[in-house]
Amino acid sequence: MIALLVRLLGQRNRQHIAALLATAVACVLVGGWLFALTQKLPFSTGLYWGITTATTVGYGDVTPHNASGRVISSLVMLTAIPLLAAVFALVTGGAAAAGIRRILSMESQFPQGTYRLVVGMNPTVPAILEELEGARIPVVLVADVEPGSVRHGVHLVRGDPTEPSTIRKAKPAGAQQALLTGSTDGDVLVSAVILRKQAPDLRITALVTSAAVREALHELGVQYAVSAQELVARTLAASLEAPHASDLIAQLIESGRDVLAEVDADPAAVGKAFSAVRDERAGLVLGLVHEGRFTLGIGDDPVVAAGDRLLIAKAAPAGHRR
Repeated sequence: MIALLVRLLGQRNRQHIAALLATAVACVLVGGWLFALTQKLPFSTGLYWGITTATTVGYGDVTPHNASGRVISSLVMLTAIPLLAAVFALVTGGAAAAGIRRILSMESQFPQGTYRLVVGMNPTVPAILEELEGARIPVVLVADVEPGSVRHGVHLVRGDPTEPSTIRKAKPAGAQQALLTGSTDGDVLVSAVILRKQAPDLRITALVTSAAVREALHELGVQYAVSAQELVARTLAASLEAPHASDLIAQLIESGRDVLAEVDADPAAVGKAFSAVRDERAGLVLGLVHEGRFTLGIGDDPVVAAGDRLLIAKAAPAGHRR
């Protein structure tokens, strides 16, 4: 039972418990040996006396008969009993805290199967998490934030996202895609270096403002490094150039019926021109992910290869609301 409860505690508390238990056991062993020696009893009897004394059972069938025995008894009671009490206090306190976290939904299970990884926190992240949760996409967030501030469906790995040990807890190699954010571009760059080492093949998108940092991220193999302000500016500029472009963007983003999705190109489509695949496939095909890069197929007509993916608009799953 104690071993099960100890698992609920953090690494630091486990170390404290181990140290306290080791000290308490040493006090019982040494005290029992000295008691047996001064009272002319077998060691087994002295050990029995030490255990009953440290656990406050005190049957009274073995008692000290001289001054030295009483001194040893006093020392064992003043050391072993408080040490064991401290151990039980740590264990029960940790178990109670774990129960409270579960009741308040402050803990969540790590997602099973594929999930998206969000590293860092900035003002855009809460809205991104809300959208992903609305689309029923499992998300793991790595950020140094209070658990109560995170949406219920998001698994939080709390800690500094610029520390390798923190990102390792998020199991980045199992993520389908990652989004890097942070309070500064420097934090995003550090997180990108760590993430690239731990998950070399992971597709990464980064939100940064500095052009120099975007260039450095591209050299690290980060597929997309964009500025949120620049993205908004270009979107608004496009809506001014073509007034109904904003309607298209709004419908893709805000519609509760249609969502964007990436699907593998059918084996029958391999070797065909993208324009032919677009004509043959039912539904709205927006673009092609060819050789790791996205193309709308406007001005060029790439040949679909094995491993390419189609970006399509499809009906949202039942119950999906934004």
